[in-house]
Amino acid sequence: MKKARSISGMIKKSQAAHRLDKALTELFPYYTRSKIKSFIVNGLVKINGKIAVIPKKKVFGNEHVQIQLGVETTSYLKPQAIPLNIIYEDEDILVINKPHNFVVHPGAGNIDGTVLNGLLYHFPPIANIPRGGIVHRLDKDTSGLMVVAKNLLAQANLIKQLQTRKIIREYEAIVIGNMKKNGIIEQPIARHFTKRICMAINPKGKPATTHYSVIENFRFHTYIRLRLETGRTHQIRVHMLHLNHPLVGDPIYGWKNRSLSLVSNALSALLHNFNRQALQATFLRLYHPVTSVEMTWNAPLQEDMLALITALRNDYKNN
Repeated sequence: MKKARSISGMIKKSQAAHRLDKALTELFPYYTRSKIKSFIVNGLVKINGKIAVIPKKKVFGNEHVQIQLGVETTSYLKPQAIPLNIIYEDEDILVINKPHNFVVHPGAGNIDGTVLNGLLYHFPPIANIPRGGIVHRLDKDTSGLMVVAKNLLAQANLIKQLQTRKIIREYEAIVIGNMKKNGIIEQPIARHFTKRICMAINPKGKPATTHYSVIENFRFHTYIRLRLETGRTHQIRVHMLHLNHPLVGDPIYGWKNRSLSLVSNALSALLHNFNRQALQATFLRLYHPVTSVEMTWNAPLQEDMLALITALRNDYKNN
């Protein structure tokens, strides 16, 4: 099934003398500036009813904008009756507590069975929102809280909150090695030079900041809390590897756990078979995109992480 979509808005008077691509990126923040440029040069943008094809053209303010998004195929985005652990919902947003082993958005190798497929079934109009209303993603095997916008106004506001660091996201994780101090990691992240599915620390990458603090120490592992200021792909996983404290179970950025031979057979087996990164988004705070009311949510750790923490704690007490 195919259908055409368009979005529209009004350039603000305060944006007068801005480049067209910059003004539209501010007006529609759920699209990147490069994407906005592609819309312009491909003749998909109309200003007061006339096609505009020059990204650097200055705007005057108060112009009406319409962007024709073209004909998009939605056949692979089929609604599916997938259970979603929705812990909050109103007319504008919903908050999901995502389990691990659950892909957020369809992609290569995952054309269905995703959070978005479930959202399309639960709230069909979300098909008309860019990215299906998804404001920030979690990796397939990272569990926890994520917010979804149900309309364009809510999505634009939430993305702006992310950009201005008004949304607070905290995670809990179990890492290899004994960490003693709290700290901040400020290391830019970019796509890995050769391993294209991976990210890496790169001086030319995008700025990335992660705060971390110790919750509990074990013999050879540490239970920590992390807070993101930025939301780069694989940010926590890359930053913890940079500190030489990769996440337990991380299939991409982890390494062989040298402590396995020093613990009981039962704990060694539990660590060896922990088949996902030990990471969960446990806290989310934002301002409601319409009412501006501050809202917070907490998610208890999933059973696999609780079981691992209990086993590590018992190992520490008995040795």
